[in-house]
This record gives sequence, C-alpha cells and structure tokens, in this order.
Amino acid sequence: MTQGSHHLHARKIAGQLTMIRIPGTELTADVAQFLQENHIRAVCLFRQNMVDGIQLSKLTADLQTVMGKHALIAIDQEGGAVVRTTWLPSPPAALALGASNDSALARAVGAAVARGLRSLGFNWNFAPVLDLNNNVHNPVIAERSFGADPQRATTLALAWMEGSLSEGVACCVKHVPGHGDTHVDSHCALPTVDKPRPALEALEFSPFQQTAQIAPAMMTAHIVYPTLDANFPATLSRAILTDLIRGQWDFQGIVITDGMDMHAIADHYGVGTAAVLALEAGADMVMELGTRESQQTTLDALCEAIAMGKFSADELNARLARLDQLAQRYPCMSQPYTTESEDTALMATAWRRGLTPFGNPSPPAMGSKIRLVIRASVVSDGVSESGLPAQQLIDRLSQWYDVETTFFHDSEQFDWATLPGDERFILLASTTRKRYGKNTHSWRPDLHLALWNPFQALDIDAPALLTYGFAPPALDALEAWLLGTIKAEGINPCLIDGTKT
Repeated sequence: MTQGSHHLHARKIAGQLTMIRIPGTELTADVAQFLQENHIRAVCLFRQNMVDGIQLSKLTADLQTVMGKHALIAIDQEGGAVVRTTWLPSPPAALALGASNDSALARAVGAAVARGLRSLGFNWNFAPVLDLNNNVHNPVIAERSFGADPQRATTLALAWMEGSLSEGVACCVKHVPGHGDTHVDSHCALPTVDKPRPALEALEFSPFQQTAQIAPAMMTAHIVYPTLDANFPATLSRAILTDLIRGQWDFQGIVITDGMDMHAIADHYGVGTAAVLALEAGADMVMELGTRESQQTTLDALCEAIAMGKFSADELNARLARLDQLAQRYPCMSQPYTTESEDTALMATAWRRGLTPFGNPSPPAMGSKIRLVIRASVVSDGVSESGLPAQQLIDRLSQWYDVETTFFHDSEQFDWATLPGDERFILLASTTRKRYGKNTHSWRPDLHLALWNPFQALDIDAPALLTYGFAPPALDALEAWLLGTIKAEGINPCLIDGTKT
C-alpha cells in the first residue's frame, strides 16, 4: 500500500469511527459532500434539525442515502425534558416511571418511543439513563434517572430497553460508569466521583454491569474516578473502558463517547488529542458535536494516529465490525406510524401514574382566588430543551381559578415579602431544573408545583406535587389532580416517603 493510499485508508476508518452533528433542517450539498468525503456513517440530530415529521423523515432518508446501508442516525429521546421531537407522543421522564415502579409500563413506554422514532428513520436512541439519582445536588441528571436504588433502577431500565429493542431501535445506556453522584455538570466542567471501589460496585457500576450482556451500546461519562484512574476521565481511561467494561463486565457492544465538545473534555485536552485518547482507551466511536472546524480537527487527528500505526488492524477491524453489526441488526427503516393514538394514550397514563405527593399537598378549591408565583423567563440547562413558558400554565389555571401572577427573574433576588398581603392561595410553580438557593428558605407558598426537578421540593418549605416534567400530558395530569379526578399515587424513588433528606 502506497503512502497516499495508506492515508486514504486511514481517513476512511477515521470517518467511520466518528459521529457528528449537522446544521439546518435539510441535507445541503455542502454537508452531503463533507459526509461522503470523510466517510461519515453516524449523525446525531437535535431539535435544531427538526420542523415536523415530513421534513425530518426526508432528512433522515437523505442522510441514509448519502451514508449508506450501515448508517447510524441517532437522537436523544429519553423522555421528560430530554426529547428532541415535540410532536411525537411525549414520554415521561425516567423518574416518573420510577415513581410508579411498574416494569410492564416501562417496557410499553420504551416500545412506544421506539415506534415513533423508527417511523422517522432513526435507528439509535441515546437512552435509557442508568445513572443512579443518589445525589440530590446533581445539576444534570435529576429526573432523567430511574431512581436511587440500583436494583429498582436496573429492573425498570431493562424493561424500557427491552421495549425499544423489540421495536427495532437500538439503545445506548449512559453515562458509564455512572454520572449520578456528582454536583458538577460535565457539560460545564470536569467532575470527580471519589469513592472506594466497593462503594462504586455496589451503586454506580451495578446497573451498567447488569445490563452489559443486553445493551447494544454504552455512552461514556466525562468524569474522573480516582480509585480506577487518577489521571483520566472515564471517556479517556483505558482502565475503565477496556479493563473494566470490556474485561471485567465482558461487554461486547458499542462504546461511544459523550459529546467531545463538552467543556469537561474540550477545555482540558482539546478535541483532536481527546479523540485519539478515547480510541486508545477503548472507545469504538467518538461523538464530535462541535463545529465543522472541530469535526475536521477530530478527523485529522484520528487519521494521523491511524496512519502512524497507533492502533492495530485487528483493533480497528473489531470496532468497524461492531458498528456494522449494530447497523445491520437495527437498520434505518422509516415506516408509517400506525399506533400514534394508542401511544399518546399510553404516555398520558404513564405521566398520571408518576404524579407524586411530597408532604401532604392538596389543591385549591375550584373557582378560588390564587396567586401564581413563577419564573418569567424560559431557560434551558444545556442538556434539555427550554422549560415551560409561564403563559401555558397561566392559561390552564385560568380555566378553573381567578389567577393573579407574580413573576420573578432571579429566585435569589426575589423578595417573597413583597407579595401582596391578600387572601389568595399562593401557588409556586418551578419550571427549571436548577435547584433553588438559600433565599428561598423564607418562601412560604400554600402549594409548590415542582414541574421539572423533583429535588426542588427540598428547597421550599411547603407541600408539593412532583410531575417530573412539563410536557402537555404532564400538565394534563396536573390539571386532573387539581380537579380531583385523579390522585397522586407515585412514590418518589429518591425522596423516600416524602422525607426531606
């Protein structure tokens, strides 16, 4: 093989081992050329790529045409606030399923999610989350987890995954070996989980190890675990990706990195260097979700490392074979969505089943005067999409109550004492994931609606209703509870029996 052909061969392999994101809502000639020239076979789509089902189906079909029969078209459709397609039936967050603790329901939801995604041309869903919710201060996991108990969370996750796989969409459990016990978001900085090995094995590792023989893929965590590797985060750690996951757990599926554009990696290592380190550690695919420039940097770095012989032919062929097998077993095959109405009803049931009381909440009487206290702006936490617009909740409540609204922009600056001293029932609605600070210790609503992060109930001295999300069926369930037509019977798998911990 000549030097030129050797370089072309290395570039072809580099492209097949890299997943990228693309701009826009259609496949432009420029992007198609970039995919073809770099032999890219894997793309992850986000809400910025989506308008509706017709547009998205055309985009995925065009991608499949360009990337070929082994295309991997991925999405984050976990449920709750982490969904990309807003028009499909809205799945409940994992913690809502944890609150109802019904494996059959979890399996049905996983299957319904897959049916919707398959109809749009996707074959890979980056879900379910196997991180344990064992740190109430975690800024990025919260309701995305099935709960704090490893066995309960594993049972539900396995059921959800079984449903998805049965409908022909591959899953990817995340974030191995566990992102639950951190108070730092790896999108923003590099977290550390400094626990003894036995503690990690009993908690964080357990769900991943139990699913290792079933999960088609695992996504890495950008987290340092000093007892396993004091120098590198899991994404770049051979001790974790090869020795632990491949060796001790005998995992035979795909190991894909989390986004390498995240600050935990990009700020510390640089995307090109990090991509090579990730493959050296044992990853099969690098997820480069940054700009065209960072994608090119990643591809160039991988190409150079492959051309220089940093990886054996057997290592590279094994990676390519695993990726090919995933695409063959779960091909992109857009099909008519014939069960949408049934799946919509299923999701509504699942959201209702998850409604959870914290303390002893009771709704205000129909027709009464209430004061709604709510954040004025709608924000995203960078992982999920933006939160609930206040007007949506105001419109719903105004059907049944005489509503006056008090807005705040910053909970740490808002003075609760400025609320009018009238007889209105005070209803606080929390519509972001971020926990409240010390200022809210003086807040005294009559009822707290925790419409996103359930741990916000710990910050406010009031009875609360936990919905685990704000999708339309979650608000429908809330409305039914206010009307007294359903009860909140979920049991939070993290705040046991309503006890503040």
